[in-house]
Amino acid sequence: MVSLICSLQNHLDDVNWCAFSSTLLATCSADKTIRVYSTRDFTELSFSPLSGHGYGVHCCCFSPCGQYLASCSTDATTVVWKMDTGEIEAVFEHPGRSPVRVCAFSPDSSWLVSGASDGSLALWDFPSRALLRSTSFSFRTGSVPDTTMVACSFTPCGQLFASGSTYGDLRIWDLSMNQLHAEKYAHDLGVTCCQFAPQMMKDMASSVIQFRLASCGQDSLLKIWLISRVSTTGCKMQLVHTLSGQSATVLSCAYSADGQLLVSGSMDKTVAVYEANDGSLLYKLNQHERYVTSCAFSPTAPLIATGSMDKTVNVWMVEDGSSSHESGKSLPDEAAFASHEAGRKWPGHSRLMVSEWSEDDVLSWLREEGLESLIDTFKANNIDGAELLSLSKESLSTDLRIESLGLRSKVLRKIEELRTAPVSNGIPDEFLCPITHEIMKDPVIAADGYSYEREAIESWINTKTRSSPMTNLPLQTTLLTPNRTLKMAICRWTSSQ
Repeated sequence: MVSLICSLQNHLDDVNWCAFSSTLLATCSADKTIRVYSTRDFTELSFSPLSGHGYGVHCCCFSPCGQYLASCSTDATTVVWKMDTGEIEAVFEHPGRSPVRVCAFSPDSSWLVSGASDGSLALWDFPSRALLRSTSFSFRTGSVPDTTMVACSFTPCGQLFASGSTYGDLRIWDLSMNQLHAEKYAHDLGVTCCQFAPQMMKDMASSVIQFRLASCGQDSLLKIWLISRVSTTGCKMQLVHTLSGQSATVLSCAYSADGQLLVSGSMDKTVAVYEANDGSLLYKLNQHERYVTSCAFSPTAPLIATGSMDKTVNVWMVEDGSSSHESGKSLPDEAAFASHEAGRKWPGHSRLMVSEWSEDDVLSWLREEGLESLIDTFKANNIDGAELLSLSKESLSTDLRIESLGLRSKVLRKIEELRTAPVSNGIPDEFLCPITHEIMKDPVIAADGYSYEREAIESWINTKTRSSPMTNLPLQTTLLTPNRTLKMAICRWTSSQ
């Protein structure tokens, strides 16, 4: 169930974008302003509205730590604001002085990318407030004639980003602005928005790192792509789902913090909420009176914000976000959303080690993971928890006779998640440090987007190569950001025990 909890009506013109941090909601408009609200009660902050742009504001985005807000405008600038005072921290003038249509921070706040109406992209080194011009990261623009860059999103590891344009193409770039892949006809008549899912995946058969990317466009479609990093110089892009739940141009899309839900806004005035894994349409919301131009999920609570050309921003509470859509099952509360990685729960058997699962527990797990097609096969072979953990690529093919390579790979990936997940024992998984597997006292967010106990990750960085403990990919920076929301959630949970 999705219910409307408030409607913000402060803007004087079209609302173009919405963005959440852990504690704030920002909205921007053709009225040249950005407004900032507290997500506690959706009252406007004392320094709001922000009025530094000379023309309409097209996009806004928070740095992952929530300390800064970036906004871009027809005035050819991207302005960065301090969120403790509302003051301007930096002004980035786009090369060529072309109107800037979109901007996005990398997950570790090291990079800021902006796209403009002349089809160009600019990649900024945010800590130094400068365009990249070094020999190892030289600045180049990637442009397509007669097009406007309207969509940008970083992968959760921060090493790649996607762009989309009114030409209809989706392109994948590395931090040297090398183009790794171009999907030239991703959307007929033009892309309008794109966003990576917050989680990375690993193909167990090939050990290739994979990402999910949602995109939408003028063709009235929302698409989900699987991006595979096949080498240092290339990517493979595969269309997984084409969603047609809306009847006109889809203008915006966004993933939930746990990657399980996907929301989109359309020129048919509706907001659609989908189950992200199988693409099934869950809800259709009709409260806006004009085009729905933007949508965003909160990273720490089951909230959606949608902006519209009716000058309003609606805030919705998602009260049923389970992938199995069982009656009465609700999204986790704020504590369960507090971790950046939003750890999974296993209802009914979360307190058991996987090796102790019964055959029924395994069947329940298959349903939760969207693997219902394998239930009869597992049931016929009496697969319990211990046998589940022992399954291999060969046994899935030879013993269980699962012919689909993609399905075998998915099962192996899910089994690997079970092997590496800490045993709950009643403790929410997201409260446990991935390195020590103990409750965190001083959680921090590292460059890979995951939260760790500060002492543990600092020791890891000092004694290991600069790679992520979770992904084994290089950490682009050793900067650690306090995860205050997670720390408060842990304190509340600890006090209640």
